[in-house]
Amino acid sequence: MKISSKMIQGAAVMTAELLKFAQPADAALSAYFRAQKTGSRERAFIAETAYAVLRRRRWLTRVAGADANPGQLALAALVRIQGLNQRQLEEALAPDEMAWVVALKAKPEPELTLAEQADLPDWLSERLLARMSAEDMLALARGLNRPAPLDLRVNELKAKREEVVAQLESEGIAAEPCRYAPAGVRLKTKPALARHPLYLEGKVEVQDEGSQLLGHLLAPKRGEMVVDFCAGAGGKTLLLGAMMRSTGRLYAFDVSDKRLAKLKPRVARSGLSNVHPACISGENDQRVKRLAGKIDRVLVDAPCSGLGTLRRNPDLKWRQTPESIAELTRKQTDILGSASRLVKPGGRLVYATCSILGEENEGIVDAFLAAHADFRRLSAAEVLAKQGIALDCGEDMRLLPHVHGTDGFYAAVLERAK
Repeated sequence: MKISSKMIQGAAVMTAELLKFAQPADAALSAYFRAQKTGSRERAFIAETAYAVLRRRRWLTRVAGADANPGQLALAALVRIQGLNQRQLEEALAPDEMAWVVALKAKPEPELTLAEQADLPDWLSERLLARMSAEDMLALARGLNRPAPLDLRVNELKAKREEVVAQLESEGIAAEPCRYAPAGVRLKTKPALARHPLYLEGKVEVQDEGSQLLGHLLAPKRGEMVVDFCAGAGGKTLLLGAMMRSTGRLYAFDVSDKRLAKLKPRVARSGLSNVHPACISGENDQRVKRLAGKIDRVLVDAPCSGLGTLRRNPDLKWRQTPESIAELTRKQTDILGSASRLVKPGGRLVYATCSILGEENEGIVDAFLAAHADFRRLSAAEVLAKQGIALDCGEDMRLLPHVHGTDGFYAAVLERAK
């Protein structure tokens, strides 16, 4: 691909904007591309370059120098990470910029701390090292610092996975079944899907394979009453509804009207008739209290740090802090306690996060079980095995990008005594 000065300038502007950390990176990129007239290849170049800086910010700063500006960090990413050579850049760069690139290429590798090698803030590196070896932390960091593939979930009410794979392949879109999720499809590229017939007809939704597995831990049955307690825009709600074959009653609770508004057109496309979205004021809303002890299955995909999604949201490692984690754990404790009151005797509760931190995961569950003798842990591996999913994850499910090829996820399966 020929690189223009406009593309370099766009990458520099976008890198500077993202490094302000004023809003989520994906929102900042969307706003920029709405305001600029750029082609799809230019947009991909700009986004990939700016995201490369977010992923490898600490290492790039050491390589380029502490005084390097955002534009120079973007150039360093192009040269030192994406492997562009001087000939590819010469027409796009001013003489002083090219001189800087030449000097950069001649620089030796700096000596790095462990946190710098992992491209993590010191506090996060320290917390991970308290739970794993340096070798394991670096392997995890390398997995988190790679771009994520694009995963789809086939809506089995409308299509079969093999049909979707065959259709995509016939259109030149390389696709294969996901390793674990029975309805998952992994694409080898990232085509625009918003106008694709498979998407418009409700046959597929974009959803990471790990996220799909959460539905199989809950394993709702036809005719049951089910609650997705933190539904958001409803990706897992749609999965649960399809698993229930559009029977029973599926409540999608969230505190945000805006997030739930995004669910409505998705439900319409999916063909589901059992989904009931409800905006609640909080975990103690009257609608929650009225359903106490009546629900067969409850999914709590808790608000969390999102540190398991760094492949997609690399800005989160620089935006989260020890203080924000402490606030999240308080919220997670309250939400799990409230959601548990919905579960009927013999019912199932799944607590999940997309975090890699123990205090957001087993720390929350262990404290909950210590305070709620009427709940017990089930083996996540056994729950999945009963559905033909071979995933040796032990008692609680822990997914990691460098091991499972998914985002980082945690989930515990809990059952209320009869």
